[in-house]
Amino acid sequence: YFQQDYFTDENRVLKKDPQQDYHLEYAMENNTHTILAFSRELHTCDLNDKSITESTVRVIWAYHHNDMGEAGQNYHGANRGSKSLRLLNPEKEEVTSTSLSYFDLTNKDVLIPDKDTTYWCQMFKIPVQHEKHHVTKVEPLIQKGHENLVHHILLYQCSSNLNDSVLDYGHECYHPNMPDSFLTCETVIFAWAIGGEGFTYPPHVGLSIGTAGDPLFVLMEVHYDNPSYIEGLIDNSGLRLIYTPVLRKYDAGVIEAGLWVSLFHNIPPGMPEFVSEGHCTLECLEEALGAERPGGIHVFAVLLHAHLAGRAIRMRHFRNGEEQKLLAYDDEFDFNFQEFQYLKEERTILPGDNLITECHYSTVDRIRMTWVRKNVN
Repeated sequence: YFQQDYFTDENRVLKKDPQQDYHLEYAMENNTHTILAFSRELHTCDLNDKSITESTVRVIWAYHHNDMGEAGQNYHGANRGSKSLRLLNPEKEEVTSTSLSYFDLTNKDVLIPDKDTTYWCQMFKIPVQHEKHHVTKVEPLIQKGHENLVHHILLYQCSSNLNDSVLDYGHECYHPNMPDSFLTCETVIFAWAIGGEGFTYPPHVGLSIGTAGDPLFVLMEVHYDNPSYIEGLIDNSGLRLIYTPVLRKYDAGVIEAGLWVSLFHNIPPGMPEFVSEGHCTLECLEEALGAERPGGIHVFAVLLHAHLAGRAIRMRHFRNGEEQKLLAYDDEFDFNFQEFQYLKEERTILPGDNLITECHYSTVDRIRMTWVRKNVN
């Protein structure tokens, strides 16, 4: 095997790197596969190398079926592609058991309007009642062929005073004619976004269901992204919740922080960078946590979410006026790859802390104002 460290210039010409930072650890080839395992320092101090951080990395791959000859590399042709990854996202500790039960929350033959963005809402009743259980994993159930249509799914807890008549029909969210029952659904208990896989809770944490204080009626909001205005699309996507009667030590919850969806938030066109900040103030966190959680909450994962103009997101954390280490960040945000970041160490958020969500946008390819509202990207 002939392994070397190469880089490309702005003309996409492949050049051998004078500073070799690539170290082959293992190689294997048979009639169908070539497997290479290699290592590299995260920061090589080489201007031709990209530092590996906790941000999203676009891994680009290409190959030719013939080995490289004396004249140099062979052109890969169509044998190429790319994939967004978070290389430093810690491995999930998966606890598997054949005895685990599950239930599905899925849309039933929803006709997607021929417009670029639709938010569809459907109410469900949690089938597990009368005894506490923990949800240990949530998996997206995306209808085959609709992977680019279903952009994100939110699950809200609704009032427990509703009755089963709210289950009979779905409706477009944020619409003047939507049912009043939808207005009782304010607390997000789970979120999934495009490109993300199933979310596995840590071994000591679960989402509580089955008790009087737990969600009974939930609203599933599905954001459909149909920029080509395709007509006649029918969707049955949703979520699968896997649960167990074997209880874990802690109950999971969700804290939302960021920019409020409002017409007051807009982005001018032609901007290579535009930064907006959403402040979760010390007064807010004092009121939210002071009485119920005086010892604070423990953050174990973060989902950073933005739309097409988003380029980077940073979650900043302050205590007593001093900035702590970033809670989470992605300086290479990919709209098509949004998944939970598992924190290497849990972070405590105390009453009186500050959280600032810093959103970086680019509108260089836009000639009109970008308005932040629920029916456009």
